[in-house]
Amino acid sequence: MSGNDINDKELAKDLMDSNPYMKEKKGNIGHLLAGIRITFNNPVTKAALRLASRNTKAIYKDGTAKEAPLIYHALSKFVGESLSECPLSARFLIPIINNTIKIGIKILHGDVEDAKKALRDPAIRRGVALVMKGLGLYGVTVPQKMPAPFMIVWNMTNMCNFHCLHCYQRAGQPTPDELTLEEKLKLVDELDKVGIASIALSGGEPTIHPHFHRVLKEISSRGIHSAVATNGWVFANINELRKAKEEGLRYAEISIDSIDPEKHDKFRGVKGSWERAVKALENAVKLDVDHAMAITLTNINKNEVDDLINLAEDLKIRRIVFFNFVPTGRGLDNIWLDLDPVEREKILRHIYLEMKKREGLQIVSTAPQYGRITMQASNGEDIAPTHFEVSNDPITKAVAEFVGGCGAGRIYAAIQPNGDVTPCVFLPKIVGNIRKQSFWDIWTKTELLNDLRDRDKLKGNCRVCPFRNICGGCRARAYGYYGDPLASDPGCVYNFKDWQELKSKAPRIRYVESKS
Repeated sequence: MSGNDINDKELAKDLMDSNPYMKEKKGNIGHLLAGIRITFNNPVTKAALRLASRNTKAIYKDGTAKEAPLIYHALSKFVGESLSECPLSARFLIPIINNTIKIGIKILHGDVEDAKKALRDPAIRRGVALVMKGLGLYGVTVPQKMPAPFMIVWNMTNMCNFHCLHCYQRAGQPTPDELTLEEKLKLVDELDKVGIASIALSGGEPTIHPHFHRVLKEISSRGIHSAVATNGWVFANINELRKAKEEGLRYAEISIDSIDPEKHDKFRGVKGSWERAVKALENAVKLDVDHAMAITLTNINKNEVDDLINLAEDLKIRRIVFFNFVPTGRGLDNIWLDLDPVEREKILRHIYLEMKKREGLQIVSTAPQYGRITMQASNGEDIAPTHFEVSNDPITKAVAEFVGGCGAGRIYAAIQPNGDVTPCVFLPKIVGNIRKQSFWDIWTKTELLNDLRDRDKLKGNCRVCPFRNICGGCRARAYGYYGDPLASDPGCVYNFKDWQELKSKAPRIRYVESKS
C-alpha cells in the first residue's frame, strides 16, 4: 500500500502481531504514536485533529506566549503545563484529544505516565504534534504523509576548511548569495511556525561560520531539536563543544572515514583531521553530548568496517552511522568510490549482526535497504530506522517505524546556503527558494515533493518491490545515476542488472593510495 487509508483494526493487528516492541508492557513514544494512529483513525477523531491542526496562540501560566498548532498546546496540557489564555475552541478540543491519546496508549498496554515524561521534552512534543497533524489532514497512510518534514538539514554555509573527495556540496568558499544573519533567523522563525521538530546544521562546515552560535541559540530557544554534522576540527577543543552544548546543541555527528589516520586525512584533504575528529568524539563522550561517528562506506574503507566499530567501542561511542555513498557534488568526480550492490548488501547485513552482538552500541545506516535487511536478518523481529538517525531521542525511532525507508521530500528536506530547498542534501534538484516563497508553499505545492510521497509514482523494480514501504530505494542515488529521482536505485541487489548495465557504460577507475 502507498498513500492508501487502512482501517484501525488492520493497523492494530499489524502493530501488535508483527512488532514485538509494541508488545512490551512499558511506556514509550512508540506506544504513544501507535496508539494515536489507531484511535485517531475514524471520522470523528480525524475531524477533531483537523480542527486542532490550525496554528493558535496560547499563553502559558509562566507568561510564555507560543504560536503553534492547537495539538501542541493539547500535548503541553497533557504533560501538566497550565494555559492561562487560549481560544474557546481549545477548551473544547483539548480534553477530547488528550482522552483519546490515553485510550490509545492503554490499548497497546503502554504506560500513560511514562509517555507524559517523554513528552515533557519540547522537541519530542513538536514531533508528536507534527505526526498528529498529519493524521488529521491525511488519515493513516502507508507510508505516513506528513504536513511538514520532521527534520530539516540546513547547509548553512558552503564555507569549509576541508576538501573531501565525496563532498556533496563541493564545499570550500562561501557563496556570495548566502543568507544574511537576519534571513537565517527569519528562516528559523518560519520553520518553527511550520512545526519542524529537528534542524541539523551542516555545510560546508557550520562550526567555523561566524553565524553558527547565534543560529544554534535561536533554534534551541524555540524548543527545536538542534544537531550539527561536522568534521570535528573545532570540537577537538573541548571548550568549543562545551559552549555549543550550553547554547542548546543536543547532537553532534562527527565524520571518520578510515581506521588509518593517513587514509582519512588524504580522503578529507587536511593533515591532522583524523586526530582532531577522534578528539572531538572523545570530548562528546566526556561532556555527555549525544553523538555519532559518521562513516561513508566506500571502496576505500569497505574492508575496515570491524576495525571502525572496534574504534567506536574503544572510544565509548554510543552510535555509528554508516552513510550511503551518493554520486553528487565531488562524488560525481569520484564515482569509483561507490560499492556494488552485493558488497553493500553484505556490509549492511554484517553491521546489523555486529550491533546485535555489541551491547550498548547502536549501528545504523542511511541506506534505505538497511530496513529491509534488518527485517530479513532478524526474521521479522527488528526493523531499523533508516535514511537518518538524528539521535537516540524516542521520537526519531518511533516516527521511523511507520515512515521507514527513504524520507527525501516526505519527512525530510534540505535547505541550501542561499535558501534553495531540495528534497535531500544528496539530491540537488531545486524545488523552490525561501527568499521567493514560503516554506509551507514549497512543501505542499511542489510536484516533485508530492510525487516522492507517493510510492506508486516510483519506477522500475522499486515500484513493484514488496519492501517498497520500508525502503523505497535511495531517491538521491536514482537521481545521481539516472537524473530521475523516481527511477530504481541501482545500489540494491534486486536491481543488480541495472548496476551491471551502468558499470558497462563507465570506465573502471581504481583508487591508488599514495605511498609517500
